[in-house]
Amino acid sequence: MPNFQLLAVAADNFLHDVSTLSPASPSTEWIRFLFYFVTAVGAFILAVVWGVLFYSLVRFRRKRNIRSSGEEQPTSAATEPPQVYGSIPIEIAWTVAPGIIVLLLTLVIVRTEMEVRVRQPKDLAGAHAVTAAVVGHQWWWEYIIKSDGDKTIDVVTANEIHLPAGSDNEEKAKSRPVYLTLESADVCHSFWVPRLAGKTDLIPGRVNEMWFETTEPGLYVGQCAEYCGAQHANMLLRVYIDTPEEFAAWLENEMKPAVNDAGQAEGQRAFMTQSCVNCHTIRGTQAHGKFGPDLTHLAARKTFAAGMIELNRDNLRKWIGDPQKIKVECLMPAFGLSERNVNLITDYLMTLK
Repeated sequence: MPNFQLLAVAADNFLHDVSTLSPASPSTEWIRFLFYFVTAVGAFILAVVWGVLFYSLVRFRRKRNIRSSGEEQPTSAATEPPQVYGSIPIEIAWTVAPGIIVLLLTLVIVRTEMEVRVRQPKDLAGAHAVTAAVVGHQWWWEYIIKSDGDKTIDVVTANEIHLPAGSDNEEKAKSRPVYLTLESADVCHSFWVPRLAGKTDLIPGRVNEMWFETTEPGLYVGQCAEYCGAQHANMLLRVYIDTPEEFAAWLENEMKPAVNDAGQAEGQRAFMTQSCVNCHTIRGTQAHGKFGPDLTHLAARKTFAAGMIELNRDNLRKWIGDPQKIKVECLMPAFGLSERNVNLITDYLMTLK
């Protein structure tokens, strides 16, 4: 069956397929099947109703009976179709048929829900599973990689997450399911990467769950699907599905403390002496803030500001100078830094790979 593509432009200026009809995981395969099934049932009902309607219009249309004088004579009762009252077979038919349709729809919906809401297995090592927590903030995403198979990990990153692809090789087939817990730090959000999984809300005070797996490496983009404030439209999602080797390399780098570049000592000092440390964490330094994104490996990302802007020196410098000009009402204010300090901090952050 051919895939239908819905394209969206991300911060990298590339077109990305964000159609639920181009599934890349088992759960979205079921969502697509449900869509087609319900559409087919609805189309069948519509065809039957309209077919009967048009047949009746043509078959029992009013016959014109013209008198010799040219005047139209009223149609007699003898020419009308038979009038049926209280037909038991007809009443049984229009009661049973909708019941069967509702039953079929219920069974398919329940089966789809069971496939989409798979619970995290107890044996994560045996399942070669990756677990992670997703925390929604206004207006960015926090990711905490909890475990990779039998390895317990506590890697924190922001806005872009890397996860492993399984293998569909017949000789070395290996499943790599991903289990996510979804929480909110402030208001309601909704995590939606259409090709990987259905929408799941992040609700304050509640932990929801999601799972998916795919054998197709690549970048999958999505969007917060629950209005969460002024910058809701710019709360984008970027999920990188890597080969097992690429994922292992990314994870190894993320577990390291921040790069300590001796040539950026002045820039590091400028960062540490400003209010930046109250909100941001850079592991391996005295910056342990928790209110903003973790910046330990900021320069290893392709974008920032929740996927809104391509990460390069010029864009980062503008952001540090005054983020309100780029992302209005974001929770990072303009600190009125001197041009020199803006440049020093920008150069320091661009070394954090």
